[in-house]
Amino acid sequence: MNTQIKNYWKRIAYRLAAPVLALAMIVSFASYELLIPANASAAGPNPAPAPAAAPMSDDSVNSIIALDRATESLAAHVTPAVVNVTVAAKLKPEQSSEDMQRFFGQFFGQHMPVQPQQPQIQHVGGSGFVISPNGYIVTNNHVVQGATDIRVTFSDRRVMSAKLVGADPLTDLAVLKVEGSNMPSVPWGDSSALHPGQTVLAFGNPLSFRFTVTRGIVSALNRANPFTDDPHKPGQFIQTDAAINQGNSGGPLVDARGEVIGINTFLVSNNGGFSGLGFAIPAQIARPIVNTLIKDGKVEHAYIGVGITDVTPENAKFFHRDEATGAVISQVESGAPGDKAGLKVGDVITGVDNQKVTDAGELQATISSKQPGSKVMLEILRDGKSLNLPVTVQSLNNKNQAEAESAGSQGKARWGLGLMNITPDVREQIQAPSDVHGVIIGNVQPGSPADNAGLSRGDFIMEVNRHKVESPADARRELESVPKGQDALVLIWSNGGSTFRVMHSEEGA
Repeated sequence: MNTQIKNYWKRIAYRLAAPVLALAMIVSFASYELLIPANASAAGPNPAPAPAAAPMSDDSVNSIIALDRATESLAAHVTPAVVNVTVAAKLKPEQSSEDMQRFFGQFFGQHMPVQPQQPQIQHVGGSGFVISPNGYIVTNNHVVQGATDIRVTFSDRRVMSAKLVGADPLTDLAVLKVEGSNMPSVPWGDSSALHPGQTVLAFGNPLSFRFTVTRGIVSALNRANPFTDDPHKPGQFIQTDAAINQGNSGGPLVDARGEVIGINTFLVSNNGGFSGLGFAIPAQIARPIVNTLIKDGKVEHAYIGVGITDVTPENAKFFHRDEATGAVISQVESGAPGDKAGLKVGDVITGVDNQKVTDAGELQATISSKQPGSKVMLEILRDGKSLNLPVTVQSLNNKNQAEAESAGSQGKARWGLGLMNITPDVREQIQAPSDVHGVIIGNVQPGSPADNAGLSRGDFIMEVNRHKVESPADARRELESVPKGQDALVLIWSNGGSTFRVMHSEEGA
């Protein structure tokens, strides 16, 4: 009996010992965690992250937060008035052939023959902005040039068909119209009040990324026209570091008030992408052009027929100028308005109609904006003496038309070609090899057989109908000998290579 009682109490003791031992182990581990140093715990295999530093207080960054919020409000205000412009435009047959040549050249070499192609449709895009609630839209001429169909997309994804109201290639501006009312629009600003360092925002659709906004500053003002294809093109561009890329063309550049002070137009880059050099047409040039296009559908530019350059600190003393302002006449076209008024090479134009002239770009823009046929009073400094000369400005459009009909004689009128002799300077400028002979194309009349054949200013004509030509007279004689109604074959050197082009005679010509 005693033995049974002892065994019974032993079993009870064993059962009680197990949970007591487990509880003791838990307590001991907990005590260990509490007693070990904090750095020893952090050295474990999965340490808990330490709390991050506290953010900066609003009081210390209030100015930045305020700027961000203001920029957000500005972007939200302007974006509904920005549109994506999609254009279907005809590629000329020779453009299509050259594209095919480049494509097949990857596989078959550069001498793969490609047959002339029929005109093809190219889809291109750009930007624009609404300037009135009834649907007038501003964009660049180069965005819509040659368009067969134009559509605009708004930020709310509405797609509308647009018609071309008018375009001005000289200033690269165009106006579109969509049907509607109460459309979101943006107002014009005053670009003459801009200052370098001022904050601006550029809106547009770069590289197919729609409705983009970039922020930057006005980097410089009154930048000269960097293109040499037409010396009559005005400059005075706004330079900005707000990112502008392909597809931004025609979009608005706005100030802090949401007013359009420029139209994004081009960039300067070594690789084709934005590198901090974006340029916009100032509103003071664009706005009157746009108003005229809306009213008349076209723009008549005035000219006086002189070549001009800036007065600089280096040359000012040679023209008896105490300050580097004004425009120096470097060339006077024979028979032009300036020639008839008595302007001479070396004259410094310091004012127009009591308005001071700062540089050549400002003079060019001022004269271009005058009404053709009107009289302007030029303030001249000649050999240190001040003169006032009245000049009756003429229409640049009529001048170009006259050149299209007269320069190059009958060949120009029929085929739309203006021809020039090749000079060493011209050869060097377009980097033509010494073994390339012929005549150079001075200009091409838009819509002419030469234009339709893809001929461009600066191309060489080496042969006409398989006959070599060495002078404009040779080329004109060959072109005039083509019977009416028949086509002309010309051998062209351009961009480092030679190609045959066919100029199709206009019916009855």
